[in-house]
Amino acid sequence: MERTPHILVVDDHREIRELLAKYFEKNGLRVTVADGGGAMRAAFKVAAIDLVVLDIMMPGEDGLTLCRQLRQTSEVPIVLLTAVSEETDRIVGLELGADDYVTKPFNPRELLARVRAILRRAAATPRQETSAERVLYRFDRWTLDPAAHALFGEDGEEVALGTAEFRLLQALVTRPAMVLTRDQLLDITAGRSAQVFDRSIDNLVSRLRRRIERDPQQPALIKTVWGDGYVFAGRVEETR
Repeated sequence: MERTPHILVVDDHREIRELLAKYFEKNGLRVTVADGGGAMRAAFKVAAIDLVVLDIMMPGEDGLTLCRQLRQTSEVPIVLLTAVSEETDRIVGLELGADDYVTKPFNPRELLARVRAILRRAAATPRQETSAERVLYRFDRWTLDPAAHALFGEDGEEVALGTAEFRLLQALVTRPAMVLTRDQLLDITAGRSAQVFDRSIDNLVSRLRRRIERDPQQPALIKTVWGDGYVFAGRVEETR
């Protein structure tokens, strides 16, 4: 099942956000838009982003600041939007780790071509998170180790989880007390496609509850939020 690439457009101009969202979606991409750094960080918490289109000239946190922040934690590809006169900023952006840039005013078709080229390169070379510290998440009687892609019981024995089950558990445990909709969980665990439906998340949650809950019929860790989605209600401790 082919995953639909998810693009995050970060620009303080509503017209540009709407233009790019419509154009990218028309050409088969998923799009989330953000008007600044706060919305950008919120998008990363609830979605699996494959590429960021990032405007340099924004009030408050500018694009170069956000580019630097992204590179501290992720290798997600970045395409900068710059003004013709901002040669120095373009150079600095590339030095900070941006993958490409397009100058304003730009042709959406050219930007789409650059985005697709970068996505092809990224698919050929899977990215890894750049965090130097190994983080463990402890909850109830379990320890989740994202780096090892493993869940351990209190006896130290590894619990066999499928890939989708592990991704779902990681999504929930790393966002405790945050209600995540089925759409958000689908995006994080598998990526949206025409063959994926909300019910698959419900089935996945049921399987995961049978693995980790003391009483799957009365779950204490993964709670259903009726009409919204699911929330991880257990206490989570991070250790490094």
